[in-house]
Amino acid sequence: MASASALESVRVASPRSRGEHLAEALSTHIRERRLHPGERVGTIDEIHAAVGFGRPAVSEAVRLLRERGVLEIRPGRGGGVFVADQTPVIRLRHTLLDVAAGSADEVREAIGVREALEEPLALAAAQACRPADAKLLRAAAAALGRCADYGEFLRRNWGLHELIASLSPNAMMAAIYRSCLGYVAHTDASYDADEGIDAFMARRAAAHVELVEAIIADDPHRIHAAVAAHNTDETDREGALHVR
Repeated sequence: MASASALESVRVASPRSRGEHLAEALSTHIRERRLHPGERVGTIDEIHAAVGFGRPAVSEAVRLLRERGVLEIRPGRGGGVFVADQTPVIRLRHTLLDVAAGSADEVREAIGVREALEEPLALAAAQACRPADAKLLRAAAAALGRCADYGEFLRRNWGLHELIASLSPNAMMAAIYRSCLGYVAHTDASYDADEGIDAFMARRAAAHVELVEAIIADDPHRIHAAVAAHNTDETDREGALHVR
C-alpha cells in the first residue's frame, strides 16, 4: 500500500475546453501544412465535418484563432475561414507561443513578464474603454463568481485578461502580454492553496471585479492598487502552478 508521502506530489491538471484543444490542433495543422496568408482553411461546417467536434467548439476555436491573428473570416460567396496575414505583431506572438512550456522556472518567468505588464496594460485599456467595452468587462468579471469548478474558473479568468488586453491600443505590448498568458495557459495548472477552493475562487473573483471597475473608472491610483492586490497575492498564480 502506498504511503501518504508517496502521493504528496500528485496534482490533477485542470482541463481545457474542446475549443481550446481544437484551436491548438488547427494552429499546428496550419504550421505543418505550411499554409500561407490568404489560403482557405474551410467553413465552420467543413471544419465541423472534418474534426467531428460540435459547432460550439469549432466556433470557439475559430474565435480564439481570430483573436490571436491566426485566422480571419471572409463573408459572402466563396468566403469562409482563411489564414490571416502575418503582421509583425502576429509574428512576435507566434515566436513566443512556439516556446514550449518546460520547467517551473520558465513558467514563473512568463508569469513575471505578464505581471510587469498588468498595470500599463490596464492603464491603456482604461483610456480606450467605451461603454460597450465596460459591459463586456463587467460580464466577464461577474462570470468568475459563477464557476462550477476550478477548470472553468481558470478558463474564464484567462478570458477576462485576454479581453483587457484586446482593449489596449498598444498592439505590441498586448501581443507580448497575451503570449505570456497563452504560455501559462498551456501548462498544467492545478489548485494548491491552504484555503478551500470555493473561498479561493470567490476571493480571486472579487479581486478581478475590482480590477475591472478600476479600469472602467479610468482611475490610475485605483488601477495601481487593484493590480498590486492581484499580483502580490501569493496564491494568485491562478493557483500554484505545477508543470510536468
